Amino acid sequence: MYRLLAICLPAALVWAALAWPAPAAAQRALAAVSYQDCLNRARTNPEEAFAEAQTWQQTGGGLAAGHCAAIALFELRHYGDAADRLEKLLPDATIQAPHLVPDLVAQAANAWLLAGLADRARKLLDIAITARPNSLDLRLDRAQALAVLNDYVAAEADLDYALSLQPTRDDALALRAAARRLRNNMAGALEDAETALALNARNVEALLERGYLRHAAGDRRGARADLIQVRLLAPETPAADAAAREIEAIDLGRGTR
Repeated sequence: MYRLLAICLPAALVWAALAWPAPAAAQRALAAVSYQDCLNRARTNPEEAFAEAQTWQQTGGGLAAGHCAAIALFELRHYGDAADRLEKLLPDATIQAPHLVPDLVAQAANAWLLAGLADRARKLLDIAITARPNSLDLRLDRAQALAVLNDYVAAEADLDYALSLQPTRDDALALRAAARRLRNNMAGALEDAETALALNARNVEALLERGYLRHAAGDRRGARADLIQVRLLAPETPAADAAAREIEAIDLGRGTR
């Protein structure tokens, strides 16, 4: 359910250009390539990317090197360290690239969320949303943090706002289905899950939610079909693990979890 905001390559190139005050054109191009390469390597070989970024920082890599190091740590699942480094980039980013600060804040918030510090994540997302109130992705991220904090009312409010901006976002609908189910609004939750699946039949979160809801309504066959589909579409994921637990509950005659 947690999502680290994707770092698109065009944004990476902007970061690279801003990290070096006024180099020659060829030097800027080399910096951009280095940043892009470092980010690519952070996903394929994060240990190597982290070492490279550390060396790069010592030779003037600035924000780009620091950002790459943080992403490498995230990929290594050192979420708290990654979040801390991302936060520490914010003062320089505020001066050198203020329009990218909300993205950095959101990335740090997602890392704090995965580190188990949902309240810290929520506070950062509050800052990001103040700067970018109409960002659907930020609203979704904050809704997830609020849900971890058991504030389902506020989570649903963020999701309502997000869906007012883009009613056909199936991921937002799936998240609101979860929030509504946890508030015991089963009819509303089922409506959201069904709508999400009409938009995207492979939405794993929506399938999982419909599986929960069908089980709760006594439709064990329908629930099992949805939960098996979750495991087929997204094996070895938290959603698949949750589906397996729910299937076990069905088999043992227990209620939905």
